[in-house]
Amino acid sequence: MPLSGRDIVCFSNDWDGDPLSKTHLMRLLARENRILWVNSLGNRTPRASASDAAKIVRKVRAAARGVVEVERNIHVLAPLYVPGYRSEAVRAANGALVRAQVRRAMSRLGMARPITWAFLPSAAPVAGTLGESLVVYHVVDEFSAFSDASGGVAELERRLLERADLVVASSQRLLEAKRRANPRTVLVRHGVDWAHFARACEPGPIPAELARLPRPVIGFFGLVADWIDLALVRRVADAYPHASVVLLGKVVTSTAPLAGARNVHLVGRRPYAELPDWCRGFAVALTPFRRNDLALAANPLKAREYVAAGLPNVCTDLPELRAIPGCTVTRDDDAFVAEVGRALAAGGGPDRARSALVRSEGWEGKLEELEGHLAALERRRRQASPARGVPA
Repeated sequence: MPLSGRDIVCFSNDWDGDPLSKTHLMRLLARENRILWVNSLGNRTPRASASDAAKIVRKVRAAARGVVEVERNIHVLAPLYVPGYRSEAVRAANGALVRAQVRRAMSRLGMARPITWAFLPSAAPVAGTLGESLVVYHVVDEFSAFSDASGGVAELERRLLERADLVVASSQRLLEAKRRANPRTVLVRHGVDWAHFARACEPGPIPAELARLPRPVIGFFGLVADWIDLALVRRVADAYPHASVVLLGKVVTSTAPLAGARNVHLVGRRPYAELPDWCRGFAVALTPFRRNDLALAANPLKAREYVAAGLPNVCTDLPELRAIPGCTVTRDDDAFVAEVGRALAAGGGPDRARSALVRSEGWEGKLEELEGHLAALERRRRQASPARGVPA
């Protein structure tokens, strides 16, 4: 097995956010490897807003704490950096600044010849400069398609794609796009924390806040951002006025399309541990993504999580959602609204048979796929340089 006894430097989102694909994979890798998790370096220039100011304060405080072991074999570094990536001078300054902090953390932990595992283009100025045994770019989004992406993100990603020994794409569309820049690109789709979400199919509590609402409940969880089609959510709410439409998650976009809808409830972010309890009270789940470049390249985690919770999942038509069993993919808004009604008429709610459809798609299996690709890469490198070899 290539991923055992290794040191891994992971450039990803902030550790204290909701568990994402990166979190699930690194937790599994931490069973037999040491992880230095480097918190997000951002993909955009901060705005003059209270939320961005508060975020900067949080990051400075986290940086002051230094390297913290948050779980066994997972050490988190919150680096200081200059926000913004349009200027080459700023990118170069960030590279030097972050590289020094990462090397200092590696020295403290006794790490040498690590694997750099980058999930964000902003890692480009550092990836390949840490004495790595190899560099992996694990791409899960079309970062330049985010509405607030910095103009320098595409250039950073180009450099990271050139530097990577292996590129892992989480969707077919990303595979095709990134393979043009790096032929060593492979497809590994997202998995699901099946055992966690399957708890929704078992008897248990429903959050009091949810239990008080009129039933049936049409539910959504995740970041409420501009890639979520809130106008479509409003159409669902208006079509089923006796149902409650519940959106769990931090809101980072305008909710104007929902204004005046008395049966829509924005309840804010809830801990990951509580999501199965909320799903237990849902009749139908929604995956209402806009069909834009960002969404078309995405592989939404929540779709498999809804199915693992045994819920009917009505989705807009994204390519990756067609590949997930248990998802009802709709061709247009009218069909989306109608399918919600069919699911409600059928009773909805968590169903063990539906949950079992994705039982075999756990993160452990995805890690095995990744290990297979890395083993093949290291075999090819040994064959290309038999005298020098490749560190194990």
